[in-house]
Amino acid sequence: MEQRYPDIKIPDTAFERVFDYFDQYDWTLDPARTVKKTGDKEEINPDILGYIFEKYINQKQMGAYYTKEDITEYISKNTVIPFLFEAARSKCKVAFENPGGPTVWNFLATDPDRYLYPAVKHGVIGDDGTAVFETDLPDFVQTSMHDPKARMFDNRYNLQQAPANDSIRLVTETWREYACRRNRCLEIREKLQNSNVHDINDLITLNLDIRQFAQDAIENCEGPDLLRAFWHTINGHIPEKSNEKHQNGITILDPTCGSGAFLFAALNILEPLYEACLDRMAAFVEDLDRSSEKHRPEKYSDFRKVLKQVEDHPNRRYYIFKNIILNNLFGVDIMEEAVEICKLRLFLKLVAQVEPDSNKENFGIEPLPDIDFNIRTGNTLVGYTTADEVRRVFKEDSHKQGKLLFGETLSAYQRFEEQVELSDAAFRQFRAMQTKQGMDPKEFSGTKQTLRERLKALEDELNDYLAREYGIKVNKKTDYDKWLKTHQPFHWFVEFYGIMQSGGFDVIIGNPPYVEYNKVRGTYSINNYKTIECSNLYAFMSDRSLRLITDGGGFGFIVPISIVCTQRMKAIQEQISSATHSTWFSNYAERPGKLFVGAEVLLTIILSRCAARKHSNFYTTGFTKWTSEERALLFEQVSYSLLKKKPKPYIIPKFMNAIESKILEKLVACE
Repeated sequence: MEQRYPDIKIPDTAFERVFDYFDQYDWTLDPARTVKKTGDKEEINPDILGYIFEKYINQKQMGAYYTKEDITEYISKNTVIPFLFEAARSKCKVAFENPGGPTVWNFLATDPDRYLYPAVKHGVIGDDGTAVFETDLPDFVQTSMHDPKARMFDNRYNLQQAPANDSIRLVTETWREYACRRNRCLEIREKLQNSNVHDINDLITLNLDIRQFAQDAIENCEGPDLLRAFWHTINGHIPEKSNEKHQNGITILDPTCGSGAFLFAALNILEPLYEACLDRMAAFVEDLDRSSEKHRPEKYSDFRKVLKQVEDHPNRRYYIFKNIILNNLFGVDIMEEAVEICKLRLFLKLVAQVEPDSNKENFGIEPLPDIDFNIRTGNTLVGYTTADEVRRVFKEDSHKQGKLLFGETLSAYQRFEEQVELSDAAFRQFRAMQTKQGMDPKEFSGTKQTLRERLKALEDELNDYLAREYGIKVNKKTDYDKWLKTHQPFHWFVEFYGIMQSGGFDVIIGNPPYVEYNKVRGTYSINNYKTIECSNLYAFMSDRSLRLITDGGGFGFIVPISIVCTQRMKAIQEQISSATHSTWFSNYAERPGKLFVGAEVLLTIILSRCAARKHSNFYTTGFTKWTSEERALLFEQVSYSLLKKKPKPYIIPKFMNAIESKILEKLVACE
């Protein structure tokens, strides 16, 4: 606001009524921290910002809905963690494939119950780790579990729901449902005990506690190489030798970030893993220092350097969150208000970690990070994404200008790319300055201004090219300015050059808008989309995201169920199939319980591992219905089955288990 209105002056009295209103509530910056309640005041935490924003906008018109924490956590952990493991596997293969020796998969076999969710184990495996005997179940249940004729007309078995706090069944669960859950739980447990799980993607399919597994794998690293592999994947690596390359830490994007719900979830996924890496580094260093082992002076020097950097900062937890926010989280939204709220929520998360110390300079409080270049305003769907796209427009422009020599085209593009590289170098410097102690404010401000000017010049040049593709004459200022305002182009190749040149974002997650294209076409239009026939923004966002993601990346969206069952969505299904090697579809009803409160929308959560293969594996669930009482257990009970064959090119069936899959196969064969 100060940049836009440099002369603005607001008197303190203008805020008095606002503060008086706010004083009616207890404000909790970190929901994870317990605070003492003051009188009868109602408690409010930063999550309310997201909720208010989603209510403030016209949900139906914008197709935006407040995404609760259970959804964002489920999608985030099943995209972020698999990427971390696959990246670590490529750097330290022996920790994952070691015939006859220890691997990370041993954790699953040694203590399988640790990775089964409570809702899965309830009434099946006791606290002592022994399975509940069938003989402990009612007689009619024992009979019906094994006799199809007996259970066919037994209402007690098929319809009788569990009361609250039942020691065997989950809330509202029937005995038939309990028997299915029991069988699945024991099958998974046996698979883990027999060491039949040795791929991180299996933890998605089996719906195991992937966060606990990641935590255990890092906390119990037997060798430093595996720890380095995880650390470099999370935090990145700045080269110290001439033969090393700069490596970004994991890059997580929400292309329609709204108020930041998914980025917030990703932050909470990464933070304990970051902590675990630091703790394990410290353990390696301490063990070495205590031992009498003769070693090279440089042994664990990289660990010592990292630990020293952390120690140089007054607040370790603040430093960790700040690093993650600066280096790992990125977002774009077409609404400027959303971007500001997203940044504010992340700032409040940081502020919640502050513990003032009067004995330290500035009370031990570090400056908040500047994330203006991480969380951006723009139209995700409009703009150039890759070097190939930008190279194409330079080539086409040279032909139009009569410059037919390839060398001249290349020269123009090389000149542009050199400027982009300078901009990216400034961006890396800008970020690095913020995690160093004793930062010079003037130098920092100058670096930011230089970066802003470089980006503006590059954006303007690409906007000119793009406008001409839309039939806009750049020299007609009124038309050009109107086009810029309505289309809000966002050029990924420029804005996130370092990431795009490295192959793209590692993880893309979010809840895209559910809006028919004809409702926005009067405002802006899109070009060069293979999914144009899908005619809905969520399909275009999915298409765009698959072009922005790196090979081996994780993709996770929550979208309308039409993506798995309508003919017009065939194009995006084909896009997903060609761009991924494994995709999981879980499907949800809109009643009696709703994933989005107040929204009558049938929904599908998509999780994908991106890598072009000849054949892509699709996994699916049944059509899940639940009551509000069951919401807390909903995602612990997700059950996937492999789809062997689509009945039609545009239909991904919804079935719960192998029996239903076989029934479907027989029905399709009869057609």
